[in-house]
Amino acid sequence: MAFGTPATAALTAAGIPFIQHAYEHDPANRSFGTEAASALGIDPGQVFKTLLADVDGRLVVAIVPVTGSLDLGALAAAVRGKRAVMADPRLAERKTGYVVGGISPIGQKTQLPTVLDETAELYDTLFVSGGKRGFDIELAPSDLVTVTGATIAAIARE
Repeated sequence: MAFGTPATAALTAAGIPFIQHAYEHDPANRSFGTEAASALGIDPGQVFKTLLADVDGRLVVAIVPVTGSLDLGALAAAVRGKRAVMADPRLAERKTGYVVGGISPIGQKTQLPTVLDETAELYDTLFVSGGKRGFDIELAPSDLVTVTGATIAAIARE
């Protein structure tokens, strides 16, 4: 099944290869990334979640494994900031054009500084939200960096 989302459109326009993975999303499940790993039968460490944080008054996208959490201090340091807090979910939805649980780091409405956790480099491919709940995109970490303009840093903790 093919999905047309801003993420797939951005990847197609950039000529970046990717694989679409759709799965049945349970609306009662709020652990979107672990749900994806389970439904797709893949290593949860290979599935990355997209989070938005406010670093010194500016929004920053953080992409970290679903098996861990975001280290806000490390994220702030990675973008040469002083203090980071999680962004308001409504603001995150408005700036990205996606809904929480389906926020893709790719094809966002507003281009934001992006940081990818260094553990992404442990895998040949990784999985990120494709822009809607129940839909992930598989691509090479280097291609994710290319399409988002991300920097790589140690921003996750277990």
